[in-house]
Amino acid sequence: MRVVLAQPRGFCAGVERAIEIVERALEKYGPPIYVRHEIVHNRHVVERLRAKGAKFVDELDEIPPGSVTIFSAHGVASAVEDAAAERGLPVIDATCPLVSKVHSEGQRYANQDREIILIGHAGHPEIEGTMGRISGRVHLISKPDEVERLEVSNPARLAFITQTTLSVDDTRSVIDALKARFPSIVGPDTKDICYATQNRQRAARDLARIVDLVLVVGAPNSSNSNRLREIAADHGVPSYLIEDAKALDLKWLEGVEAVGITAGASAPDELVQDLIGRLREIVGEVELTVLPGVTENVRFRMPAELADAAQ
Repeated sequence: MRVVLAQPRGFCAGVERAIEIVERALEKYGPPIYVRHEIVHNRHVVERLRAKGAKFVDELDEIPPGSVTIFSAHGVASAVEDAAAERGLPVIDATCPLVSKVHSEGQRYANQDREIILIGHAGHPEIEGTMGRISGRVHLISKPDEVERLEVSNPARLAFITQTTLSVDDTRSVIDALKARFPSIVGPDTKDICYATQNRQRAARDLARIVDLVLVVGAPNSSNSNRLREIAADHGVPSYLIEDAKALDLKWLEGVEAVGITAGASAPDELVQDLIGRLREIVGEVELTVLPGVTENVRFRMPAELADAAQ
């Protein structure tokens, strides 16, 4: 069996930074460290950090007063930040810098007295954080057909921003619909979709062209992982999102000569290696290749509180 790995795949710079923030905080302050929500959307990562002394909570009132608190990579609403300050919680913000950039863009548009159209998925932590950081009116949509139902105060004073983990193609179709109905709307095209998301989507598209089956390693609640599966499936290839090697269904391999593997931005590489090992157990010899692709060398700075912590 041929096994082809997408390049790039797995951890992005924002995820690496968020995980390192928790690890450095544990080293500097000692356990327990409290993290609001999953630091990134991956159960294996969360369990590993929990074993080191991180405690993951849904709400701030679960955190004892004075405890070091970390906000997840997805970002938080201003109200959450204010509540943490009121409770005297020392906060370290692990929000991905590219998510913070969207927050700043949205507020800049709001300061221009524009209503904001946010393209994204309701209920996702990034969306809750973004909507909660922009003063003024924000409309959330995810599909082109929702554009016609938008009710805005002034069609001439609109701007759009996007969730960072969306499908580039889907987002472009929504932006096109917005521009068709509101010709004077302003926004960043698809530039708010982060470089890592775009690179992984391009690699998944290339992968789907040359294999019989695509396996995406990632969590079911990971937006970018779900988009990778959808992109591969759109190319007519059976595609499945699995958390780890244990989730592999042997029926998927029937008649398959080439398997493509990629991983969402919050999936550690050991899960990919475990999956390759599982395929070897099932079929015996495996011919492993890596698709040519972008090599990412982006690295984001640590928050000031942890700049001096051990690396």
